[in-house]
Amino acid sequence: MIYTIVLFIFAGFAEIGGGYLIWLWLREGKPFYWGAFGGLALALYGIIATFQTFPLFGRVYAAYGGVFIVLSVLWGWGIDKRTPDLYDWIGAGICLVGVSVMLFAPRQ
Repeated sequence: MIYTIVLFIFAGFAEIGGGYLIWLWLREGKPFYWGAFGGLALALYGIIATFQTFPLFGRVYAAYGGVFIVLSVLWGWGIDKRTPDLYDWIGAGICLVGVSVMLFAPRQ
C-alpha cells in the first residue's frame, strides 16, 4: 500500500507541477522553457503511473483522480497561498474514501 501511495504522490506532483509550469508560461508570461519543463513533467507523470501494480488502467487512473484532487488542494494551499475551507477538506476526504473503495475493496 505504501508503494501505491508514493507512486500516486510522485505522479501528482509531476502532473500538477507540469500543469502549473505551463500555466505560468502561457498565462503569466514566463519564458518558454518553463512551458517546456512543464511538458516534460507531464510526460513523466504518464510514465510514473505505469509503475502501479494494479492491472487495470481505468481503475488506476480513476483512483489517481481522487489523489490528484487532494494534492491539488494542498498545492493551492502551499504554492498559491489559498487556504482551503471546510468544504475543500470535506470534498478531499470524500475523494480519498472513494479511492480506497476502488483500490482496496475485496474482489474475486
